[in-house]
Amino acid sequence: MTNQVPLVDYLVLGDDPHLVANECTACAARYFDRRNACAACGGIEFTRARLATTGEVRAFTIVAFAAPGIPVPFVAALIDCDGTSVRANLINVTPDAEHVRLGMKVKLATYPLGADDAGVEAVGFGFEPLG
Repeated sequence: MTNQVPLVDYLVLGDDPHLVANECTACAARYFDRRNACAACGGIEFTRARLATTGEVRAFTIVAFAAPGIPVPFVAALIDCDGTSVRANLINVTPDAEHVRLGMKVKLATYPLGADDAGVEAVGFGFEPLG
């Protein structure tokens, strides 16, 4: 198997890919970035919490214009994963209003981004329609 590295540190690869967040031990607020203190309560202790791998589209936009080299159109979305908001692209779906809708059920999906000269593969994530 090729060595793989996740694009972001909150993506866990392996047989069961999933996302993790830093969760405040005092109030359970979740953050994907490193924190010195909780923005909700001021707590300073955090644990790693595994997120659900399925969710629901709460908001989305179909991006038609992007920087040179970025293929368009694509769908940027806000996914509710059992109460934790995840910002991600929708993948493996036609990027138009006929195929993407609010409330759509989605699941986490990983995909290769490329490999370096040593064969180490970078892996990204998005969400794809469930079923």
